[in-house]
Amino acid sequence: MAVVDRTTQRADPSHVHTLAMFSVATIHEALGRTGLMEPRLRPVFRGVRIAGTALTCEVAPGDNSSIHIAGDVAQPGDLLVVTPTSACDDGYFGELLATHMVARGVVAVVIDAGVRDVTDLTNMSFPVWSSAISARGTVKETPGNVQVPIVCAGVAVSPGDIVIADDDGVVVVAREDALDVIVECRVREAKENVHRKLLVSGEGTLDLFGLRQKFLDAGLRDIAD
Repeated sequence: MAVVDRTTQRADPSHVHTLAMFSVATIHEALGRTGLMEPRLRPVFRGVRIAGTALTCEVAPGDNSSIHIAGDVAQPGDLLVVTPTSACDDGYFGELLATHMVARGVVAVVIDAGVRDVTDLTNMSFPVWSSAISARGTVKETPGNVQVPIVCAGVAVSPGDIVIADDDGVVVVAREDALDVIVECRVREAKENVHRKLLVSGEGTLDLFGLRQKFLDAGLRDIAD
């Protein structure tokens, strides 16, 4: 029996907005190199960075019933995260569902399966990250769980977590960890700004990052003559 949980506590919108200012790479590093979904998830079109509150959804192979149910649960600022119970590349999501999600205030979709109508999705500027593109449609027979903890592309996602996506991938920040991650991201960006100025001035990465002696100690033979 499938479950739909409408009691999820959403992430603080200010935390979502702030995390959207940082790249997925920065957030992944701030998390201690955790929380990054597997790189098979790619954006349908490039140039977008988005963050939203996880609206989770499990789908049966070749059946997108749960996505329709998730649309009924959706609130503004949600980011729909979809995982199949068994691997399937069928086109679960397309232009009509995107139109529905936009009307509900959903900011993007991350799906470890196929999508279709990619030209329409691009023209709509509706961000989607998927593991496949396929014109093959799905049926609507077997509803799955909505707003329960899931694993999507190798990462555990709980309803209400914060999901950030850009051209480099998709990363998940637990709702309760958001403030700590924001602080660490700010520290990392400040440090990188200092490094950037030194690199522009001509300083090399071997010395700036303390790599020269490290590599020599590791056995690097530096032949000067």
